[in-house]
Amino acid sequence: MDTATIDQARLDAFVTRAIEDLASAYGGVMVSLGHRLGLYKAMAGAGPLSAGELAARSGCAERYVHEWLNAQAASGYVQYHAASASYELLPEQALVLADEDSPVFIPHAWQVPASMWADEEKSLETFRTGQGLAWGEHDGRLACGVAAFYRNGYKACLVPQWLPALEGVVAQLQAGIAVADVGCGHGHSTVLMAQAFPRSRFFGFDVHADSIAAARRNAAAAGVAGQASFAVARAVGYPNRHFGLICFFDCLHDMGDPVAAAQYAAEVLAPGGTVMLVEPFAPDRFDGQPDTVARLYYSASTTMCCAHAISEGGKLVLGAQAGEARLREVFRKAGFTHFRRAAQTPFNLILEARR
Repeated sequence: MDTATIDQARLDAFVTRAIEDLASAYGGVMVSLGHRLGLYKAMAGAGPLSAGELAARSGCAERYVHEWLNAQAASGYVQYHAASASYELLPEQALVLADEDSPVFIPHAWQVPASMWADEEKSLETFRTGQGLAWGEHDGRLACGVAAFYRNGYKACLVPQWLPALEGVVAQLQAGIAVADVGCGHGHSTVLMAQAFPRSRFFGFDVHADSIAAARRNAAAAGVAGQASFAVARAVGYPNRHFGLICFFDCLHDMGDPVAAAQYAAEVLAPGGTVMLVEPFAPDRFDGQPDTVARLYYSASTTMCCAHAISEGGKLVLGAQAGEARLREVFRKAGFTHFRRAAQTPFNLILEARR
């Protein structure tokens, strides 16, 4: 390489960015350790603590806790008080790191990159061969991490915001309809709706048997097992119950033939029924500019979403950044005449479709 063509300032800035990313990856391991060891929960609401005090509260070895605390302070994840050599988890940090019911709780999400590293050899093979990699072929931390991460976001938004944004759907749910949750994963979205609308019946479907088993356990723990049932089924073969609402939560882009999935939804939809499509937020055209959300989703899409769609035949591999226009075209091809954006968040598009 001709060093005369190198812009030193640009090189220095990019090296700094790369090191920051590397430090973030290291930090993810620290977050997972802090969560699993109960360190964050031991700090939440406790005010400033020394390393020895936190070690005693958490049942961990002080020398390790001291080093971990310094890593957290250097990351800006805890507040360091130099005068007392103590560390404090601020209320805002506790919402992200210690409160498992918070909509911004993040530690579970670190299971996903852990699974990506564990599956690196499989991903190398998909790149070299063009073959797919099904959801169930990934390290088990993927399904658990995705389900736990999305659960809190759905809990915060699904019933109070997203469903009311759909025309007339809440009234139908209150009166009692059949609802399909296609690609339900661990069933958190299904359970939330079942708890909110006791007159409706909910049916969760997924191709991943382990996720369906987890969904049944979650429904039982929430006391809605009699109202929410789950079965292993593809998006083009679940039973026709004349559904008043069919939901696709962050999963249509993973399917090998999303048009066929939408066509099947049209066939089993009751008259006047609605399809609720929740997809990762994306513009219709990628502009190539740095973007944290796009970076997150494109990276996940590379090893998970596209890989699963290809494993199912890959007739149309949307990827996790499909955008509203491409999704609209999927439903147009499937025979839907009504399609609109009902709501959005920084991470999701909430779309409504009717025949």
